[in-house]
Amino acid sequence: MTNRQSALLALLLCGLLPAAWAQDDAAQSDAGQPDAEPAPVVQPPPSGFKPTGTRPEPSVEEVQKALESAAAEGEDDAPEGLPLDELRVFAEVFGRIKSDYVEQVEDRELLASAIRGMLAGLDPHSAYLDPDQYRDLQTGTTGEFGGLGIEVGMEDGFVKVIAPIDDTPAQRAGIQAGDLIVRIDGKPVKGMSLSDAVELMRGKPGSAIELTLMRDGEAKPLRVELERAIIKVASVKQRLLEPGFGYLRVANFQSRTTEDLLAAIETLKQDNDGPLEGVILDLRNNPGGMLNTAVGVSDAFLEQGLIVYTEGRLDDAKLEFRAGPDDVLEGAPLIVLVNGGSASASEIVAGALQDQRRALIMGNETFGKGSVQTIIPVDERTALKLTTARYYTPAGRSIQALGIVPDIILERGSLTLDADAEVAPLKEANLIRHLEDSNDPEDDEDSADDDASGEETASTDKDREQSSLATEDYQLSEALNVLKGLVILGQTPAAAESKAVNTSDHTD
Repeated sequence: MTNRQSALLALLLCGLLPAAWAQDDAAQSDAGQPDAEPAPVVQPPPSGFKPTGTRPEPSVEEVQKALESAAAEGEDDAPEGLPLDELRVFAEVFGRIKSDYVEQVEDRELLASAIRGMLAGLDPHSAYLDPDQYRDLQTGTTGEFGGLGIEVGMEDGFVKVIAPIDDTPAQRAGIQAGDLIVRIDGKPVKGMSLSDAVELMRGKPGSAIELTLMRDGEAKPLRVELERAIIKVASVKQRLLEPGFGYLRVANFQSRTTEDLLAAIETLKQDNDGPLEGVILDLRNNPGGMLNTAVGVSDAFLEQGLIVYTEGRLDDAKLEFRAGPDDVLEGAPLIVLVNGGSASASEIVAGALQDQRRALIMGNETFGKGSVQTIIPVDERTALKLTTARYYTPAGRSIQALGIVPDIILERGSLTLDADAEVAPLKEANLIRHLEDSNDPEDDEDSADDDASGEETASTDKDREQSSLATEDYQLSEALNVLKGLVILGQTPAAAESKAVNTSDHTD
């Protein structure tokens, strides 16, 4: 390569990438962004990219001169893979825009737009991350930001408080679910987008902010002064659906999710006063998160075997992840709920547990994002998100554009109950040709009447709880019913499925 051609290559790299590629030794990540596209499954930058510092941007005249010099020496000596003709056209277009566009445009802005265009033409998940996008991605990874601690939505042009987060400035200030935020530091919220309003509420921890609220039952607006703090967004929530049956909701995959999941399971065991009989893992509408966290969550329920592997053009993109010993549920039946909003890292977990026959997958077909992105910092404020590999489930399936098909498909149905109707639960005695009690009915009639009151009271309370769950979340209610069936069989989902297949030819 000649000196002029070397200078050309340096100019192009310097111009297109204001700061050179940076080596990142951080853990593999798949950072999720709230209300954004499915989060990327991310690897560190390839080892071939080395930091070279920051150089001043070349002028368009320097780029054109370098191109002309390289072309004059002949294309046979051109750097390998460097398309001189196309780059010459690029420089000419760059120069034409600089000289003829109706308004003056900065070189950095034009070059950043060129980078965006290159990446946007590759696939939906490759992108140039500007400072705001890069910051949001990092926030999604850590689950921490400076703010007030409220979940919000939009209603009639105002920001509505969905819920204050426990132990945050918002909760301590008495902000309530249903409050409408009409002003932020005196600025009217009407007409703002939700993202703009959230941006105003976030800020440096320790800084002050004033919210003006409208609340039902209050004649005048309320002014609340708060101090921003570090907010930690919980990615895992848990509760007992019934004695012995736990529910785990994973909203996204953050750096602490595996640790939080294990803690949530221990809490469920304590609330249950003993081991759990079965668990439902809810990954519905989970857009993804960190790759190593998805591996950790899968590993929590597996004792051995492959979890996921990736394939790409570079050796760095060819990775394999395996489970270690110890199943946190000790083999108790597990059901995973998914839907069309379950993407990326969620599909890694569902695919691993399905292929390893550890869990029964229920719900709807998942999103189908089976590609891996590498986050490559360009400088301290911007980065490239580049697709570098595909990932595969333990059985070698690529779910790209296909998704994970559940073992049991649940339509997006809902159940409504007439509040005034008294629905008696179905019992054995209601079934046609049921077996009669071998005892003399007359002998047992009195004792049966004596016991009926207490049994019916307990049964009615339980039936009401089940009806409430079915009304609140039909898919979760159905998953709980199936989970109980697996527990009654005393088998893992894989064994139960195998038995069902083996006995299907002998049933009517």
